[in-house]
Amino acid sequence: MPLIEVTGLHKRYGSRVAVDGVSFTVERGEIFGILGTNGAGKTTTVECLQGLRRADRGAISVLGLDPAADRAALTRRVGVQLQESRLPPKLRVREALELFASFYPDPADVDVLLDQLDLRDHARSYFGKLSGGQKQRVSIALALVGNPELAILDELTTGLDPHARRETWRLVEGVRAAGVTVLLVTHFMDEAERLCDRVAIFDAGRVVATGTPAELRATAGASTLDDAFVSLTRSTL
Repeated sequence: MPLIEVTGLHKRYGSRVAVDGVSFTVERGEIFGILGTNGAGKTTTVECLQGLRRADRGAISVLGLDPAADRAALTRRVGVQLQESRLPPKLRVREALELFASFYPDPADVDVLLDQLDLRDHARSYFGKLSGGQKQRVSIALALVGNPELAILDELTTGLDPHARRETWRLVEGVRAAGVTVLLVTHFMDEAERLCDRVAIFDAGRVVATGTPAELRATAGASTLDDAFVSLTRSTL
């Protein structure tokens, strides 16, 4: 049984259709990418998966649960890294991890997370004093502190320099290696090609293609995922 199963998901805001019949599955143990430009419906879909928004129509199963009806139970099993890390600037890194750990019945060891994410030297640093890459490490640590089965990582490298982006990619690969399924939301083609086992390409609220990066390149007759994305989304215009 897929870890995530989405069937015919629809979501509208007034007259605007944000998500229009989206369907896909995510298997346990993979890094699955949701790839698309801003406004393609990625964030709305992920918010429905988390139970933050209720779908107008369609069915969603995450870890065998209905996010809308079972949000409290789901929250204990899913870790989320949001698009922008926002913590009080005077909150220290260890304090943030210990605070979030207190929300879960069986949290991860804070010291182990500090070591895994190369934050040991910054444990007493104020969040507001960290670099962009360090803040993203903290954000990933907070997503993992509850010992989740699924980690949802939303645009986690936006605004990072090339070195910090590649370091963050290494951390994501380590998350999967630890047995956590990863749902990665991104609009960076190189990021999806490097990290994702499979990808769903979103365009104008719809999934226009799903497959491995190699399969999507072959379908579009393209040499790169970037070219494949342009070709596959252009065909829907």
